[in-house]
Amino acid sequence: MKPMELLGVARAPDGEELKLFRRGDDFMIVLDRNELMNSRMSGSEEALAAMTCERLQGRAAPHLLIGGYGMGFTLRAALGALGADGRVTVAELVPEILAWAREPMERLTAGCLDDPRVEVVESDVVAVIAKTRGKYDAILLDVDNGPDGLVRQANDRLYSMAGLAAAKVALRPGGVLAVWSAGPDPVFAKRLHKAGFTVDEVRVRARSNGKGAKHVIWFAVPA
Repeated sequence: MKPMELLGVARAPDGEELKLFRRGDDFMIVLDRNELMNSRMSGSEEALAAMTCERLQGRAAPHLLIGGYGMGFTLRAALGALGADGRVTVAELVPEILAWAREPMERLTAGCLDDPRVEVVESDVVAVIAKTRGKYDAILLDVDNGPDGLVRQANDRLYSMAGLAAAKVALRPGGVLAVWSAGPDPVFAKRLHKAGFTVDEVRVRARSNGKGAKHVIWFAVPA
């Protein structure tokens, strides 16, 4: 087995350390002992974008907000599904994540950050949502391993009743709030309903070849 090579270390505002590793052609982003992302497993992140865009079919010039760039799987899938009139805003809090995307993961990034349909905002997606009213056709959240604040406890604000209310305000009528999770969370699913959303919970495979663990995506539309 090829050895792991440490390529970079990033520190989130709350002090947590994220590390970028490479093994052969594969990249991994790790928090402590938790592997948050692996370039071999992109299927569910791609499904987050593709299935959201399916729900937006027929909308003119749809505008998506993606919370968390990660390794860009969701962004690239969104760009592939949107037409020339679509727009994507990416909110990424940790600037090193974007630096890693440009180098050393330039091949994986495939120029998506330079697409003219893309605007990158180096900010907490919570703050972006909080200052927005009726702007986005969809908000896609993949900023953690689920609604439990693993990476940053501050991310709990996204999944609280107040956070869900802010997301409703930021959406256009009939817009979609799509939330990715590594596993089921019945408490969060109930919270979405309580916050006034109609919810579709979908299980998708971690790998793009249909294999691997099953992840969960909630597609929530204000009732």
